[in-house]
Amino acid sequence: MNRIAEGVHWLAITAWVGSLWAIGLIAAPTLFHHLPDRVLAGSIAGRLFTYVAVVGLACGVYLLLFRLVRFGGHAFRQGFFWIVLLMLLLTVAGQFGVQPIMAGLKQQALPREVMESMFRDRFATWHGVASVLYLIESVLGVVLVWLQPAAPR
Repeated sequence: MNRIAEGVHWLAITAWVGSLWAIGLIAAPTLFHHLPDRVLAGSIAGRLFTYVAVVGLACGVYLLLFRLVRFGGHAFRQGFFWIVLLMLLLTVAGQFGVQPIMAGLKQQALPREVMESMFRDRFATWHGVASVLYLIESVLGVVLVWLQPAAPR
């Protein structure tokens, strides 16, 4: 296999899982802890989660294609392939399913903030769904990294 393609494979795993952990476990909690304005913290965190989703979509597609090219039909027998596919599906569900619902609730709440509106409970429920999807994806990322052999030199 081409060394560049193999290197991009390793980089994709690192970028995707690293961004999941860095934003979800470090940046977002830090924003809510240190910024006095929770709306601003939520807005910045939302933007960061969108960036993580874009990284995840790009990396996930690359990893699936890389495995299919490298292993052909045998890729379907590998846990790695199915973990990446599930992570990719979780990313798609969060970004194109849950996030538009949350954005719609924010829009409906205007001119008030959503957490000060009658949409508060629905928003909190969907935020919980988004958090669970993200947590599952992050845990699958741990498994993905754990399953990898040592990087070739």
